[in-house]
Amino acid sequence: MPARSDALSWITATVKNKKNGAFVGGEWHRDDPSKSAHLIKVINPATGEILCELRESDKSVVDHAAAAALAAFTSGPWTKWPRSERAAALIKIGAEIRKHHHELAALETLCNGKTWAESFHDDIPESASVFDYYAGWIDKIYGETCPVEQGFVNFTLRESVGPCALIVPWNFPLLLACWKIAPALAMGNTVVIKPSPQTSLSMLRLAEIIHDAKILPAGVFNVVVGGGPTGEALTHNDAIAKVSFTGGTDTGRAVLKGSADSNLKSVTLELGGKSPNIIFGDAKNLQAVIDRSFQAMFSHKGEKCSEPTRLIVHRSLHDKVVTALVEKAEKTRCGDPFADTTDQGPQCFEGHMERILGYIKAGKAEGAKCVAGGNRDTAGDNAKGYFVRPTIFTGVTREMKIFQEEIFGPVLAVSVFDTEEEAIELANATRYGLAAGLYTADADRAMRVSRRLDAGMVFVNRYGCYDFSSPFGGFKQSGWGKEMAIHSLESYTRRKSIWFAVAPN
Repeated sequence: MPARSDALSWITATVKNKKNGAFVGGEWHRDDPSKSAHLIKVINPATGEILCELRESDKSVVDHAAAAALAAFTSGPWTKWPRSERAAALIKIGAEIRKHHHELAALETLCNGKTWAESFHDDIPESASVFDYYAGWIDKIYGETCPVEQGFVNFTLRESVGPCALIVPWNFPLLLACWKIAPALAMGNTVVIKPSPQTSLSMLRLAEIIHDAKILPAGVFNVVVGGGPTGEALTHNDAIAKVSFTGGTDTGRAVLKGSADSNLKSVTLELGGKSPNIIFGDAKNLQAVIDRSFQAMFSHKGEKCSEPTRLIVHRSLHDKVVTALVEKAEKTRCGDPFADTTDQGPQCFEGHMERILGYIKAGKAEGAKCVAGGNRDTAGDNAKGYFVRPTIFTGVTREMKIFQEEIFGPVLAVSVFDTEEEAIELANATRYGLAAGLYTADADRAMRVSRRLDAGMVFVNRYGCYDFSSPFGGFKQSGWGKEMAIHSLESYTRRKSIWFAVAPN
C-alpha cells in the first residue's frame, strides 16, 4: 500500500535518523549533546516491531516549548492577525490534512493498530473538517452589555486565554488533538500539544506539514513527546494558562493537582466512561439495534471512552440479542489492520492488551459467563501482535469489576432487567457519566428515561451520534467541561467585565 510506504519512508528519513521527539518554536528541538535523553520506543502493535525511537521531552524541553508559546502569544504577530487571516489559517490546516490524508491515516494505523478503513474514513476526514468548523466561529463570538445601575455602562469582552497545554490520548491520536487545537487557535491562543508516547508520529508529522506550508508563526504550534513526567511538567509550568486533557480519570486528578500546585491554570477534562446501552422490550427493528450496538461497542477495537460497554437488556429479548451478538463476535476477523479482510486490529500496546486480559480473567473469576472470545487471537500472523478477540460476558451484576471499571477494550458486559426502574438503576450504578443509550418505541418512556440517566450525552434509538455543533462531555467522574460546539470555545476564552462611569467622579 503506497500510503504505508510513504509513512514508513517519513519515519526513516525524518524521525528515526534524527531521533527527534519535539517540535518547538517552528523547528525540531535540538538536544544538548552533553545530556543523555530517554528514548521512547514506538512499536507497531500488529507485529511487535519497533518503528522508531523518539527522544522524550524532559522538563527543560517542556519549559522551552511553554516559553515559545508564551512569546508567540505576548509578543509575536499571531494575536495581532485580523480575524479573517486567522480563519484562513485554520482552513489551510484542514486543507493540508486532506492533502496528506493517506499518509496521516497510515501513521495512525501503524502506531495505534486501528484498521486502515477506520483511520482513513473516520479519523482523518473529521480531523480536517473540525478546522473548517471553528474557522467559521472566529467572527461570531460576542460580548454582552449588562443591566447595571444608572450612571454606568458595563460590558464584557471575550479574550484569548494564552498558551494552552493540550494533552491527548492514544486511541484517536490526531482526531482528539484536532478537537482541541482548532478551537484553541480559533480564539487566538497558542498551543503546546503532548500526544501519547505510543502514538506521537501523526502529530509530529502534522507539525511539520503546518511548518512547511508556512501557515502559522513560529511558536504558535508546539509539540512535546513523553509520558507522565512530560505531562506533569506541562501542568506545573507557570507559562501555561490552560490545560485541556483527555484520558483516564486517575490521570485527570493528577492534572488538577498540577494546576493547583502551580498557577491555578484553567482545566478541562474529558475522562473515562462505562456507558450503558438499554434495550427495552418494545424496541423496534431489533436486528438493526443489535447491529448498531455491536458496531458502537467493538469498532476501533473497543478503545473508545464513550463506547456502550454495558448492555442492559430486557429479559424478554436477552437470549435473542446475546445469540446474535455472539454470532457477530465469532465472525470478526482480527489481523493486519491494512488488510481489506480485517475487521479488528490489535490493541494499541502490549501493556494495555495485558490489562484487558486481566479484566477478562476477573470477569470469569467473579462468576460472569464468557459466551464469546475471552482470549488473545494468535492465529497465523497475529502471534506477535496484541490482538484480543471480541469478548462478551452475560450474567454480569453491578458488583463485578467488568461492570464498574473502564476496560477500554473489546469486552462487553451484558446485564438483564425486568422493569424500567431497574434498568435506570443499573445504568446509573457506576462512578462514570459520559454517555448512555436506550432503544424503545415509546416516546414517553424515551423522554422519561433520558432525563433520569446520569450522563452528559444520551442517545435514543441510535447509540453514538456526534456532530461538531453538539457538546461532547460527561458528568460525575467522566470529566469537567465540554468539547466541541460553542461550549468548547468558552473554555478557550476568558470573560472580562469593563465598567464606564457616565459622569466620572
